[in-house]
Amino acid sequence: MTISEIQAEILRLKKEKDICILAHSYQGQEILEIADYTGDSYGISVEASKASQKNVLMCGVRFMAETCKVLSPDKHVILAAPNAGCPMADQMDRAMIAKVKEQYPGYAVVCYINTTSELKTICDVCVTSSSAIQICTKLANKDILFIPDKNLAQYVAKQLPEKNIRYLEGGCPYHAAMTAEDVQEARSAHPGALLLVHPECPPEVAKLADYVGSTTGIIAYAEQSNHKEFIIGTETSIVEHLQFSCPNKRFYPLAGALMCPEMKKTTLMDVYHCVKGTGGEEINLPDDVIQGARRCIDEMIRLGC
Repeated sequence: MTISEIQAEILRLKKEKDICILAHSYQGQEILEIADYTGDSYGISVEASKASQKNVLMCGVRFMAETCKVLSPDKHVILAAPNAGCPMADQMDRAMIAKVKEQYPGYAVVCYINTTSELKTICDVCVTSSSAIQICTKLANKDILFIPDKNLAQYVAKQLPEKNIRYLEGGCPYHAAMTAEDVQEARSAHPGALLLVHPECPPEVAKLADYVGSTTGIIAYAEQSNHKEFIIGTETSIVEHLQFSCPNKRFYPLAGALMCPEMKKTTLMDVYHCVKGTGGEEINLPDDVIQGARRCIDEMIRLGC
């Protein structure tokens, strides 16, 4: 079968079997083309909760499928690649943070969406990269423990000097690998290009950027800008997607080591086997985890996400 033939069969089967397909923006273009919703992990999970389909297929990593299950507990949520995890989400667990909380009594614990559902149950509020500043601003607490991404925590702290934000040594190893030297080399190679980076990048990279924002924010900025050249400081799939959506513009990766191998574990054939009913893993969470994680996410919504 060719790629187009496989895509056509997936489209037929997902309609026949009442399946909503979600694809995170870091998935390959061939997967995004057959998805019902694409974008950041939280955004696509929200869309799935509103969708009429009773079955949801997540093309992403495990914590994303868990978030989807938390928001849609009555739906069947399938993770297309069961072995796809997130290094950041796996760095900290409930037991670890429970001990850390004892060291910071009175601190509000803010967790990034890139955490397990179990960890969210002992946090006060969840945030996305696009809502982190807004949520932390609205928190009554001055003292905040922000987990797990230290780069995002530092970015938020810089914008909110009135808050006392503590963080641990955690984060995305791929975004964290970018350096100011990478920026210098990329700007030398593409002197007319704007630099768009994710706040998971190190502070020395973020301060050199023309725009800092979430994956969705980066895409929107590039698509809406009148500028014609961009250096992209996030997972290299975004370079590919922008090349398709804006063929009259040019896009360059900030560095060569920005490919997430966990995201690349999901293939078009994985999706094909899932819609046939012969692949993937159904995500099931205990009721107390669903309720605890949902409380954390609901607080984010209450504060204006």
